[in-house]
Amino acid sequence: MNGGSDRREVIPEATVARLPVYLRGLVELAESGMATVSSVELADLAGVNAANVRKDLSYLHAHGTRGVGYQVDHLIGEISLALGGGEPSPVVIVGIGNLGRALSQYDGFVAGGFPVAGLVDADPAVVGRYIGGRVVRPVEELADVVTESGCTVGIIATPSASAQEAADHLVAAGIPSILNFAPAVVHVPEDVDLRQVDLATELQILGYHQHRRMASGANAGAVG
Repeated sequence: MNGGSDRREVIPEATVARLPVYLRGLVELAESGMATVSSVELADLAGVNAANVRKDLSYLHAHGTRGVGYQVDHLIGEISLALGGGEPSPVVIVGIGNLGRALSQYDGFVAGGFPVAGLVDADPAVVGRYIGGRVVRPVEELADVVTESGCTVGIIATPSASAQEAADHLVAAGIPSILNFAPAVVHVPEDVDLRQVDLATELQILGYHQHRRMASGANAGAVG
């Protein structure tokens, strides 16, 4: 199997979105003791088709062996390298309410190479508490937290009214990548990567499709 992909090659966004799904499935296979995997098996794990898998992995210059498939450990290394350079990216969470506390203890961050290294909050009642073995620092010390822990990713888990202020603090602290869980649109400079995770919006989209299914079922019943 060939490796050593050119990291300067631009990978399509749709492929980038599927790589973490492949990685999660591959880690499960490795933990179960499987050494190789076919494109069909990986496709089933990721919920796509085998052609998608082969095309996506070709961007990493990863090619399977006919009759054998892909080496699981090799793919884990290649995908991890493409997604994060093979090095952990420490995370700081701003806003340690219910959501922030839950995120701070999510094992998937560590498994994905994003260990939570810092917690900050603006509420004096929360500052100083220990959450998951980490002390919550005041938001005024965010820059110090980033410097001390080497954080490169910031997560916004504040109420919507505080989201922009949290983003501003993260930008000022030198954080280049931000994941926003707050139900609010925030603005950052062009050189800062921003991803929005709006849980309420996703539920509303599910509600739309559920309503359509129910309406279709009612119409079918009426016709019958």
